[in-house]
This record gives sequence, C-alpha cells and structure tokens, in this order.
Amino acid sequence: MRLSSLLFLVCFFTVAMSQCAAAAKARHFRWEVSNMFWSPDCEEKVVIGINGQFPGPTIRAKAGDTIVVHLKNGLHTEGVVIHWHGIRQIGTPWADGTASISQCAINPEETFTYRFVVDKPGTYFYHGHYGMQRAAGLYGSLIVDVADGDEEPFKYDGEINLLLSDWYHESIYTQMVGLSSNPFRWIGEPQSLLINGRGQFNCSLAAAHTPGAKQCAAAGNRHCAPVILPVLPNKTYRLRVASTTSLASLNLAVGNHKLTVVEADGNYVEPFAVDDIDIYSGDSYSVLLTTDQDTSANYWVSVGVRGRQPRTAPALAVLNYRPNRASRLPAAAPPATPAWDDFARSKAFTYRILGRAGVTPPPPATSDRRIELLNTQNRMGGGHVKWSINNVSMVLPATPYLGSLKMGLRSALPSAARPSDTFGRGYDVMRRRRTRTPRWATTCTCSRTTRRWTWCSRTRTRWRGTSARCTRGTLHGHDFWVLGYGDGAFRGDAGDAAALNLRNPPLRNTAVIFPYGWTAIRFVADNPGVWAFHCHIEPHLHMGMGVIFAEAVDRVSELPKAAVSCGATATALMAGAGGHV
Repeated sequence: MRLSSLLFLVCFFTVAMSQCAAAAKARHFRWEVSNMFWSPDCEEKVVIGINGQFPGPTIRAKAGDTIVVHLKNGLHTEGVVIHWHGIRQIGTPWADGTASISQCAINPEETFTYRFVVDKPGTYFYHGHYGMQRAAGLYGSLIVDVADGDEEPFKYDGEINLLLSDWYHESIYTQMVGLSSNPFRWIGEPQSLLINGRGQFNCSLAAAHTPGAKQCAAAGNRHCAPVILPVLPNKTYRLRVASTTSLASLNLAVGNHKLTVVEADGNYVEPFAVDDIDIYSGDSYSVLLTTDQDTSANYWVSVGVRGRQPRTAPALAVLNYRPNRASRLPAAAPPATPAWDDFARSKAFTYRILGRAGVTPPPPATSDRRIELLNTQNRMGGGHVKWSINNVSMVLPATPYLGSLKMGLRSALPSAARPSDTFGRGYDVMRRRRTRTPRWATTCTCSRTTRRWTWCSRTRTRWRGTSARCTRGTLHGHDFWVLGYGDGAFRGDAGDAAALNLRNPPLRNTAVIFPYGWTAIRFVADNPGVWAFHCHIEPHLHMGMGVIFAEAVDRVSELPKAAVSCGATATALMAGAGGHV
C-alpha cells in the first residue's frame, strides 16, 4: 500500500472518529466469574458462569464506544482471563485477555478492569482464554451496532442472536489430564450441541422424524428448554451467528428458508444466498432470512456436525411464526445436515465469501515478509503427543510476553533464538495423508515462538494442515485478508501464488485450513502489541498449536501494573522499574 494511501486512511479515520466522538459513550459492566450448577442439555454439571448466568451476559454497544468490564475472579482455585474475540484492541494490547501473553491471569478474589474501544460494527463474542475454560462455559455474545448516523449496507426488520457451542459431560480438568497423559487420551466427541446455551441430551425434539429417538419431555428444566425464535411473517431478520465450540465444526440451516450471507467476522461481504452455512470454531456471521413461507407453520432451525464423523445429535430450535403457538413443533423433518466429509461442499461455501465492493479495502499488492507455518501432531521423547507448528509445541511462560518485551526483561524470555519462518521443503504433506504418520517423530516444547515485526510491515502467512480434519487459525489484534486456499503443498510463486486473490479477498479474523491443504493470508503489522496466532480448537491449543507475534512493542504505551503483576515483571516493579512499564 502506498504511503499516500496510508496517509489518506489515517486522515479519514481521524475525521470520522472526531465526528462520532460526541456520540460515543463508555459502557460499564461489573462481572463475577464463578462455578455453578447448570443443566445446559438437561444433564446437571458444574459450569463456569458470569453473574450467575450461562452463557454470560450479552454486551451491546455502538462503534466507537468504550467497554469497561470490572471482572472479579470468583473461582476459588484457578486464575481467569477473558478474550474479546474479534476486537482488535488498538492501543490497548494488555486488554486482549490472553493469559501469559497479554496479561497475568487474574487470581482468585482479585478484580481486573478491561477497558477498550470497539472500533467497528459487527458480530463478535468473548470467551475464557486460560486453560480450557471456554469449554467449561465461559463465553457470551458481544454485538457492536453502527455508530449513530451510520447505516448498514443492507436492510432488515428485526434481529436474532444465535450463539452456538458444543458440550461435554466430562470436566475440562479430566480432558486436560487426558491430553497430557501417556498414553494419550483424546477428548472424543461432544455429548450435545447447544443453541444459546441450551440443548437436549439423549432425546430429540423431532423424535417423530428420527428413528429410535426418544421424545424430549414437554415440560422440563428452564436451563435446557427448547429455544424459541419468534418472528412475524413477511419480514427480513438479521441472524447473528457465532461459534464458540471447543471442537465441533457446524452447519446451520432453517427449514424451507434461504439464508443470505452479508457479514463474516465483523466485516461486510458480497451478499450471496445459500441453503445452509458452515461455521467453524471462532467464526461469526450475519445472514438475512425472510419469513416468506407458509404462515400457518413453524420451522426447524437445525445445527449439525461437519468435518468430523458425527456422533453428536443435531441441536434444534423453533422458528415460531407468530401468532402460531410456540409449543407447536414443526410438522416437517428438520433440514438434513450435509455429509460430514463432503469437503467439496464446504470449500464451495468458503470460496464464495468475498470482500464487499466499495467497502472492503484491497490488500497490499506485495509483502515484506513471508512466513510458512506447518501444524503437525508429533510424538515427544517419552511418548507424549503434542501439536506443534514448525516442529515447536508452544508452552506459555510464567511472565506475560507483553510485559517481558516492553520492560526489556530478556531473562524472562525462555530463549533468545529466533524461530524459523518456514519448515523447509522436505516435509511431504501428502505422504502424511497416505501413511497417517508424521515425518517428525519428536518435537520440542518451548516458548521461543515469538516472531517480531517492525511497524507497518506487510506479512503473508501460509498455514498448512496435515490433519484429516479442518483446522481453524485465528490471529488476535488484527483482521487479515484471506488470499486463497489449496490442496497439498504450496507450489510457490510459479504455481499457486498466481491464483491468489488480490482483487476482492475477504477480511477475517479466523480462517479455515482444509484437510491436507493450505491457506494464505496477508496482514499489515500496524497494531503494536504481542498477539496470539493459534488454532481455535480448544484441545489443539492446549496441546501447543500456536505461535506468538510481537509487533512494534516499543510503540506500546504504558502498561497497567495490574496486567503485569506476576512473574519477573512483578519482581521488576517491586525493584523500582515502574517507570519502564
């Protein structure tokens, strides 16, 4: 991108922010995170909730507003942080909510204040980013409307919020011990899928259409009561859909209704109509639905598993055409979830997601730095299984990276060695597919995964997958352009690079890597901070599938002491290094 273009954008956004500054406001929330008994799928277990709610409270704000969350940790035996997924945290990298990366974990009975600006409208969510707390229920919706005086580039009459998740009856502590054990114990498939925190285990709302299924009780626990979505006929509704799943890739469909995709990850896309949408962990979408069907009927909203052989029943909700009774179940069968391994269908959907003309800025035509990342499931010495990127399995340090780098505490960084920007050309992705064994028999577990960027450098990253399942890559602190996808090994500038989309690629904050394939993204390093780039599948991240990007840390402003009051940074503060924070 030319300097003149960058200056224009800076001036444009400066004027725009000044115009809406008067209308923007600070929105304050006081939350306490705690364990509690809950029955998300009618089976009681301990979940992590906020203010006695599961899922946590929905935050609603307007673009330009400041969110202030005073978060108290009511968990008695472990720390907690909350990541605000999709919020770029421009100027507030310590509020990103990543333990050991952007901040110290909040200790039991302590309170930490998150303060950040939601700079653009869109559909977002928040979730725990300590251990596997997201899989224990620590998540909720974050919706950002357009600023006063602005308009969306599409029209609708009403809005429906759908927060999707998967649910395990086994505790996250049992799951984590199994993942770290030798022999390795995989977490298996979830027991149920949830819509807005509700599902049904071992029964079906549509038992009449499911051979051998037991009908769910009409009267039941309010925690798992069927989700009813009331609508009026002949109206257009915006469905905001986000996935916080721990493992499952999902597909969403509404019986007899078309869905028009208009937003992905907080960015507008060229509208296109489909019968259903695939939604991976970390994704968020807005789709438009018009209630133009038979007004005497209600309709199923169905969410099923994609990308893995489904052993979990679909989740169902009821689209209730008023004035029909909400208790009147649809007479037709729910929409059938596409075959779990129909990746051609998944790719066809994903490839249709393009940046909206006149709204989405084009990517830089060239990159200053190229990085190739290969994720593999490796076996360490002693037999433990780890996920790694470029043969390094990430282990987070005791002192947060942001504090260590900002304060110059080199001794707190596990290694000064710079990690490799590539994995070499000797790794045969397709051989891994044929033999189901990794080429690398061993890997190292370490924290030396920090890659450093100078201000405003442009980076192209290729993430390759060696798994038979889809992988999700998410980059904190940025949106990035998804330039293209492919199968097997990336063939370089003479091959696959010629097919990269530099004209209208979508801006996303998460991207799918299809089985034994690659995904190419490009982003501008214009947000000083330390940012996680990792798989959004919870057990994969726990097993080490992530890297850390350090970006112009010298430009980060003064760090709040509460964010760095642990490890070596706490010692430095006590020794009088506060002026360097």
